[in-house]
Amino acid sequence: MPRLNKIVNMAGHFAGLNFEVPKDIRQPQNLKLDKNGKPNKMNATYRQMAKLRSIYPKNQVKVLNIIDDIGGKTDETVPNVSSLSLKYIIGNRAKSYRVMKFTGKNARHSRLHENAQVDKALIMFLWNK
Repeated sequence: MPRLNKIVNMAGHFAGLNFEVPKDIRQPQNLKLDKNGKPNKMNATYRQMAKLRSIYPKNQVKVLNIIDDIGGKTDETVPNVSSLSLKYIIGNRAKSYRVMKFTGKNARHSRLHENAQVDKALIMFLWNK
């Protein structure tokens, strides 16, 4: 059976989004994270994902969490605080957990897949090249 060894999350909206979306996935107002990445408020979707804290494979998966910031702690679509909240969900169970932050105009949410720096980071993480 296949075994998950590595996972890359790019601009993940784990704690929610800040625009017109259903309430269950809307980011709570004034969201803050503690040192472990735990949000001070959780929407319904995040509460469901938080259940992974007890069942995610322990010491098996290396995690790369890519966040992007064009200024104002957002990539224009996903607030950084939402992406960083992944740490609370799986960070304590991951074999390794690393955050890489990309900035500037090529760090816009819709441009990440065209960013050469992001490509290099993915290749290095996934294939050690």
